[in-house]
Amino acid sequence: MCAWHFDPHHGGTKIPDSIKSQVQQRVTGYANKHYSGKFSRLGFRFKSQFCYIDAYTEPSVPESFDEERFGISREDYIERLRTTPTHLCRIRYFGGDKWSMAFFTYSNEKYTPSYFVTGQETGTPEEAFEASAIYLN
Repeated sequence: MCAWHFDPHHGGTKIPDSIKSQVQQRVTGYANKHYSGKFSRLGFRFKSQFCYIDAYTEPSVPESFDEERFGISREDYIERLRTTPTHLCRIRYFGGDKWSMAFFTYSNEKYTPSYFVTGQETGTPEEAFEASAIYLN
């Protein structure tokens, strides 16, 4: 007898446009309420069943920045940092409000499946942001 087992890190459902805008609004509202000042803006990318959440921060570059050493002007360096995202997480849609999550691990530059802070395999987009907000500290 073969039994079906739900795997939160495979498959998923293509995210409808109406859900995309809801996720952006929900996560941005949550982030602004709980992490105001930790980021300058959030970025959202959607591909099929995935939503990728990134944060952008305002860089702190000292006035004594050595342009000759780095081969770039201080202003250009600041702009480069402003436009470089911090990848927070990838969430996978399963319909309704059922999502799984994966952290972006910088050590191997891949999204690694993870559990939510509740210990559950699925949760909400806000819970995924909360778990990945550790990268904003």
